[in-house]
Amino acid sequence: MIGNSAGRAFLGSFTSAGGLGITAVSVDRGTGALTVLGSTDAVPDPSFLAVGPREGGTVLYAVGESAPGVAAAFTVDGDVPTLLAPAQAVDGDAPTHLALAANHLVTANYTSGSVTALPVLADGSPGAAASVLRHEGSGPDTGRQEAPHAHQVLADPSGNWLVSVDLGTDSVRVCALDPATGALRLHGETALRSGTGPRHLAFHPSGTLAYVLGELEPVLTVCRWDAATGRLDVIGETPVLPEHETADEAVRTYPSEVVVARDGRFLWTANRGHDSISVLTLDESGEKAALVATVGCGGRWPRDLTLDPSGQWLYAANEHSGNVSWFAVDAETGIPRHAGSVEAPAVSCVVFV
Repeated sequence: MIGNSAGRAFLGSFTSAGGLGITAVSVDRGTGALTVLGSTDAVPDPSFLAVGPREGGTVLYAVGESAPGVAAAFTVDGDVPTLLAPAQAVDGDAPTHLALAANHLVTANYTSGSVTALPVLADGSPGAAASVLRHEGSGPDTGRQEAPHAHQVLADPSGNWLVSVDLGTDSVRVCALDPATGALRLHGETALRSGTGPRHLAFHPSGTLAYVLGELEPVLTVCRWDAATGRLDVIGETPVLPEHETADEAVRTYPSEVVVARDGRFLWTANRGHDSISVLTLDESGEKAALVATVGCGGRWPRDLTLDPSGQWLYAANEHSGNVSWFAVDAETGIPRHAGSVEAPAVSCVVFV
């Protein structure tokens, strides 16, 4: 067991590519360093994780990015996460993301192009799927956008809405979730520029703006968010890489994650292929983003980027090089400085308690 002087985080990975499953790590709050404590492969390909409360402790949730897909809950009292109950089917294939909302665990199912809501039971484990909302549509990239591909789902800052980002349809859907029944209802859909392949979204601390990162084109779409009406409106776009560095098709870039600073002054993206972290500044309103720098990600193919709870350390999960790198964030410029790394085969995400 770790002591009170250290924090705790968890790493997801692809067991089908040699990953360890879910790995628990201790976090040195002073240096940002991670130390491996233990791991479990109780769920196949736990590519994305989320943390939630449980009476007397914490629950760790994971998707199993398989076909058919599953979701599971783990206790984290010891150095190795322990399966709380048997994994539950999500009634969809290849869930890539999950979130907690309105007493439910919600998954984004990439291959099926759907979102599933599972009730959270009294012990913190997920129950049988209550509803599945299937997306419709396609995009111009016939290799990647032949059908809907839900890549992320999360609650908005007000907690009244769910937003799901669909790479296949170049759109973001806004849904309502009934906390009593788990019924999902489509409220609205916002179209983004065709072919950008939106992957993930992050909200501004004000709760009035959202930033959508494209995977098929390295561009950030800035949107205005109205929680009262559940409306998302596009304001504009900003490239996340210098133009001269995206012209070479032989080294195509696939951005993966977007993170916003706690004070709303900076925004970072992880860029696979380019193998970098981009630093963007946000103006006082948050409506204008400007690319100011790129730094190496400390490995290859950064699938995830995570800010620690203090906002001082940034972590890149480098899937192909099999390591997690951490960076000290300069408080004045927002530019990350590489500070270390730890081995983590086929790593796909980092979440903090």
